[in-house]
Amino acid sequence: MEDLNLFIRSIFIDNMIFAYFLGMCSFLAVSKNVKTSFGLGIAVLFVLIVSLPITWALNEYVLQPGALSWLGPEYASTDLSFLGLIMFIAVIAALVQIIEMVVEKYAPSLYNSLGIFLPLIAVNCAILGAVLFMQQRDFDSAWTATVYGAGSGIGWLLAITCIAAIREKLEYSDVPAPLKGIGITFIITGLMGIAFMSFLGIKL
Repeated sequence: MEDLNLFIRSIFIDNMIFAYFLGMCSFLAVSKNVKTSFGLGIAVLFVLIVSLPITWALNEYVLQPGALSWLGPEYASTDLSFLGLIMFIAVIAALVQIIEMVVEKYAPSLYNSLGIFLPLIAVNCAILGAVLFMQQRDFDSAWTATVYGAGSGIGWLLAITCIAAIREKLEYSDVPAPLKGIGITFIITGLMGIAFMSFLGIKL
């Protein structure tokens, strides 16, 4: 039940876009049509699902103070936490490289649509943010970290797909000239953030 609560919270209440404003760069730049946005959202979801348990294991068995005690008592005082950020980014970058190669081979049209934003998933602050939140919240298992990663990824996917659908409709709307493009997108993002705040009333 706790994992289900964490999953729901990470989608609606602790949404990476609307609660923490993480991943806004690609959220605003790529969300011009639903197909491209959905493809990027799936890529981000995959990276989060895979990277969270890997980084949890790294943090639990390598990086935390005393984490290397399983190697022997002489390593019990070893503290490699200063390497955390570097290790986390390396894991994320490796996963993104794998995704980039797969998308380029099997979905070249999506690869061309995403352009530079596909490799930039490696520095997407929503992914790094989820990893750092996982470390901060000290989840007790890799499964819990995976659930959190899946929820965060679905929340990001939901946000970017919804804004893309709205932006497609706006192409046929009478938007004042000064607000066309990124201006109206900022306004709608703010309104969606306010709408997602209504989920704060859910008692989990």
